[in-house]
Amino acid sequence: MKDKIFGVLQRVGRSFMLPIAILPVAGLLLGIGSSFTNETTIAMYGLEGILGSGTILHGLLLIMNKVGSIVFDNLPLIFAVGVAIGMAKKEKEVSALSAVIAYFVMNTAINAMLVLNGDILKSGEIAADVLEGTIASSCGIQTLQMGVFGGIIVGLGVAALHNRFYKIQLPNALSFFGGTRFVPIISTLVYMFVGIALYFVWPTVQSGIYALGGLVTGSGYAGTLVFGLIKRALIPFGLHHVFYMPFWQTAVGGTMEVAGQMVQGGQNIFFAQLADSANVAHFSADATRYFSGEFIFMIFGLPGAALAMYRCAKPEKKKAAGGLLLSAALACMLTGITEPIEFSFLFVAPALFAVQVVLAGSAYMIAHMLNVAVGLTFSGGLLDFFLFGILQGNEKTSWIRIIPVGIIYFFLYYFIFTFLIKKFNFKTPGREDSDTETKLYTKADVNARKEGNNTTNVNDSGQKLSDEDAVSRTITRGLGGKSNISDVDCCATRLRCTVINAELVNDALLKSTGASGVVHKGKGVQVIYGPHVTVIKSNLEDYLENAPDEIDDAADIIKATNASADHAKTTDATAKETADKEAAEKEAEVVKTITISSPVKGLAADLSEAPDPAFAEKMMGDGAVVTPLDPIVRAPEDGEVCFVFETKHAIGFMTDTGVSLLIHIGIDTVKLDGKGFESLVENGQKVKKGEPMLKLDLDYLKANATSVVSPILCTELEDNQRIRLLKHGTIEEGEALFAIDFLA
Repeated sequence: MKDKIFGVLQRVGRSFMLPIAILPVAGLLLGIGSSFTNETTIAMYGLEGILGSGTILHGLLLIMNKVGSIVFDNLPLIFAVGVAIGMAKKEKEVSALSAVIAYFVMNTAINAMLVLNGDILKSGEIAADVLEGTIASSCGIQTLQMGVFGGIIVGLGVAALHNRFYKIQLPNALSFFGGTRFVPIISTLVYMFVGIALYFVWPTVQSGIYALGGLVTGSGYAGTLVFGLIKRALIPFGLHHVFYMPFWQTAVGGTMEVAGQMVQGGQNIFFAQLADSANVAHFSADATRYFSGEFIFMIFGLPGAALAMYRCAKPEKKKAAGGLLLSAALACMLTGITEPIEFSFLFVAPALFAVQVVLAGSAYMIAHMLNVAVGLTFSGGLLDFFLFGILQGNEKTSWIRIIPVGIIYFFLYYFIFTFLIKKFNFKTPGREDSDTETKLYTKADVNARKEGNNTTNVNDSGQKLSDEDAVSRTITRGLGGKSNISDVDCCATRLRCTVINAELVNDALLKSTGASGVVHKGKGVQVIYGPHVTVIKSNLEDYLENAPDEIDDAADIIKATNASADHAKTTDATAKETADKEAAEKEAEVVKTITISSPVKGLAADLSEAPDPAFAEKMMGDGAVVTPLDPIVRAPEDGEVCFVFETKHAIGFMTDTGVSLLIHIGIDTVKLDGKGFESLVENGQKVKKGEPMLKLDLDYLKANATSVVSPILCTELEDNQRIRLLKHGTIEEGEALFAIDFLA
């Protein structure tokens, strides 16, 4: 249940990234337009002749101001569309259209209920007995004040309807309205009733949100500290977007009347004040406390940590570490993207990340205590610091106080990181073992690696792949193969994927594509690439649209990729060493033997006779093959069914003696999508030797599969374990098939 909840939250969090991504552009337009149309600013810099009223630039800047404001004024609709797109699995454009329709329908239904119940008079005026701030205008419709929550309600609901019905088949007479055409229809009907229900429910919810907002804003500096600690601590899990968004965009982050309008959420309050800056003496530090502190540790603190890691690097690795850390520090300072630095120590020294959480969390509180009110659009880098701090003037933002605090933080990070790295010998960049290269993989590195590995720069037909497709193919294999990938999306720096079987994910393979880290939680996999992840995601989606099933299944893909990479590195010297080792093993004493029986009646043979090189060359394990003559596949020994592949063509099995088996029925049978197979067991089921596990339609399989020859593999052999075939030819189910010899 925890993993399922995490997976849902992860998808919700990444769906927020699409509407949030427009905020930097809108904030930039609003910041520049508002700043340089402010008479005080114009007079301060003596720009009346260029920017004064009536000039061309003044008119252009006024337009920029309005364009920036319109985005913030319509965030609920933008969130409705963005969340629907982010949560939809396929046909995302249909989900987006349905969300727009549902948003208008919901608010129109609410408006009708307000009119019917006398909350809004026929003249359009709000009744005198209606509480102030409970009714607002959205896209010209007078409706309940729901802010971005209204958009999120629409986005999540429409996405759920979309994923449920976009493939629906209706009776022939109504078939024109089936499939994707049905989604806006059902969304319209559902959200008419949702609007009616919200008229009765939302006032109570709104009261609760206001109460929570009052509790948060009333918690003072301690509340700011807790907010900062939690937000930074959620970074490795990718759930920080879900956490901070309500504080930035809803009444949970406070409410304030600006220019005669009630505004909700810390970020919205700042930009509303920015648009009305001529009438604001000092921006609200209570509103900006959810982000002003980021400038302290993003511009100053984390670069101090980067310097500490560089100074602690081994002399022979300092040059490589310096380049890596300098680029990460510059990204952090300029754009506020912290993950290149944070992930350079998160996985190798979690204690350093704990320090980062405490220092960063306290920075939010310190900025609040100092009445700093510098806004931002996305992250606390120098660009936002200049636009929304320096350019607005110290009188409005108190931006100058960030400088001395930031310098203190630089040295705090530097000395604490230096002490801990040396004290506990943390393997930060430049301190790795001598056989580990100090670098962040770039696209060029990945391409160079592919040139030495034929399995990654050509497909199974020998056709050369483009650079982008070669990387995407490696990512696909690292995620367990095309058939193992359920969903693909991304946030600012992470490729966020949902997989069917998390055990098939290969971290090393994913890191070889340039990832700085891989985070697992249930079936959710986050691959950290940095700001260019959107390009990787687009390339991967394009590749997956037409990607062939180049190897049978996900387990095969991982094993084949690893085996091929190992083979590419093999030299004549290592080949000789391997031969010598095998010769020595033949003379080694067998101290223990475990026998594995055939799971099916058929014809037994050596694994090398498998009509597929991935199996025959033992890329995914050693064992034997059996050509079934009976339709029932039984448990070869007492044990547990670890997993049944979704396509039912293979079973992962663990014997009570601790042997991990893969029972793979036929070759290329994954392409049959389950046809010809009937599963008789479930994941995690305990079985006794001889109990039925699969039922086969042998006639269908012989007619449609490449071959019915079925590999029975040990997938996790130790170095001192060897396979010895016990039967060749006709074999009964339950009869000994091969032995696993344990060598002294």
